[in-house]
Amino acid sequence: MSAKPHAILYRLATSQHLCPWGLRSLHLLRSRGYQVEDQLLTTPAANDAFKADHGVKTTPQAFIDGRRIGGYEDLRRYFGLKVRDPKALTYAPVIAVFGMAAAIAVALSEAVLGTPFTLSALQWFIAIAMCLLALLKLRDLDGFATGFLGYDLLARRWVPYAKLYPFAEGIAGVLMLASPAFHWIASPIALFIGSIGAISVFKAVYIDKRELKCACVGGDSNVPLGFISLTENLLMVGMALWMTGEAF
Repeated sequence: MSAKPHAILYRLATSQHLCPWGLRSLHLLRSRGYQVEDQLLTTPAANDAFKADHGVKTTPQAFIDGRRIGGYEDLRRYFGLKVRDPKALTYAPVIAVFGMAAAIAVALSEAVLGTPFTLSALQWFIAIAMCLLALLKLRDLDGFATGFLGYDLLARRWVPYAKLYPFAEGIAGVLMLASPAFHWIASPIALFIGSIGAISVFKAVYIDKRELKCACVGGDSNVPLGFISLTENLLMVGMALWMTGEAF
């Protein structure tokens, strides 16, 4: 039986701070079958001394076969694994929101109506998604407003609308989950903001051909403005029309 390959890992682990990248590096090495000599840098002074001695700016630092590989992302490259690009465009936040909204809606339908897939579940899905999206926008209202002003037609004409939008979306979503007596308030709000949003996205992406980031999940996201953003607004419009039709 062959011996496990050997690696040395230097990572910061003080009483005040346990480096998460060090833990991830340790796990990665062990998951790849390495026997790790885990060298803890237990004080900031020891950490600074290590960096000065090896001419590096950060820890952790991993060594394999006597050669310095580097930190966590360097280890991933060494093993041929994908390294996340923080500037890369991604739909992951939107998928997470809609996926969680769908799961909650199906669970509610099962609990309340005894079956998971109902028209009420679809209605709840849209309303819950609106609430979750509003929450993400309100987490950094200024950041959202800055991104939103890049493409929303109404916000460009009346800047305060950029900060009012998340509140309107959240209120409409909550009232959609309430009894039908509140739908007469939710419907016009959702119809208004959804229509303006859909027109704005369609113009920016499909007419003006602009490449923008969507502020739909907050101002610091890398979600591209496009089909998903348009769908979000059309769902609001469709939901508003559906509830209006039910009222009559």
